[in-house]
Amino acid sequence: MTKFDSMIVITGVAGFIASCLVRQLNDEGMNDLIVVDDFSRPDKKLNLEHKQIKQFIHRNTFIKWLDQNYMDVELIIHLGARTDTTEFNKAIFDELNVNYSKAIWKSCTQYAIPLIYASSAATYGLGELSYKDDHSLIEKLKPLNPYGESKNEFDKWVLNQRTTPPFWAGLKFFNVYGPNEYHKARMASVVFHAFNQIESNGKVKLFKSHKHEFEDGKQLRDFIYVKDVADVILFLMQNQNHSGIYNLGTGKARTFLDLTNSVFTALKKESNIEFIDTPMDIRDTYQYFTEADMNKLKNIGYTKPFTSLENGIYEYVNHYLILKNYF
Repeated sequence: MTKFDSMIVITGVAGFIASCLVRQLNDEGMNDLIVVDDFSRPDKKLNLEHKQIKQFIHRNTFIKWLDQNYMDVELIIHLGARTDTTEFNKAIFDELNVNYSKAIWKSCTQYAIPLIYASSAATYGLGELSYKDDHSLIEKLKPLNPYGESKNEFDKWVLNQRTTPPFWAGLKFFNVYGPNEYHKARMASVVFHAFNQIESNGKVKLFKSHKHEFEDGKQLRDFIYVKDVADVILFLMQNQNHSGIYNLGTGKARTFLDLTNSVFTALKKESNIEFIDTPMDIRDTYQYFTEADMNKLKNIGYTKPFTSLENGIYEYVNHYLILKNYF
């Protein structure tokens, strides 16, 4: 493990993925962490308990702080974003996902600080152009909502920059699940919602298929365990050789039936699934298939196997959800 001699900055740290990353970094002996967020939501404070953190900075003052402390910063991991796919106020996404990210990029370029940032598989829309992380395709992608559009706008802007940080990587997260997502409400993973439905009434409701080529529950997604996401970020921290935009899924699509049955199995219960109509307001844009092409990441040397859906769900359910534990 490469030793980092200066501070590592993580934005969006009170959120799901970033708080899990902090735990992973602490476990690797990295405690010199500067963390950035708005820290206003009490339901996210538990994500940061029992973690080693050097300094907390409000996101509104971070750029000014960086101007004064850049010489002590070795790397910035920018995971902060508005991620609500049901939000349609474009101005919010412009401010938080596009312009704020541009400001961080410009500072990293000016001060020669490596940058890893969160993009999203939401940029792929319905997958008309495949799910391949080819830079030449990014300009042509058609996201389905303002959130996906904001992530793609920043990716496009990045690829048009002539001056860049010494190393940069954008990560297109697919369907991430795992501990520390308790605060996400409607935006939490299907695993989280399935668990809570089973605990409440013993069954899970899944959307029917409205396409003849897919049976009910056979819609497919690329589900990735949050600890695997942290492992990939650690790899990129240690291997700052190939800048670019990368997919981050498992490369293996699984059905919602697979996922739901795995939750029942983890709870040692018989499966009980009810199929309901997909709401009309999302039916036309509902994704029936997503699967990350992971060759690009593998080609730069990432070889660690991804956690199987069954093993990830078993650990998540039994080590975290049942016990209401945090990672």
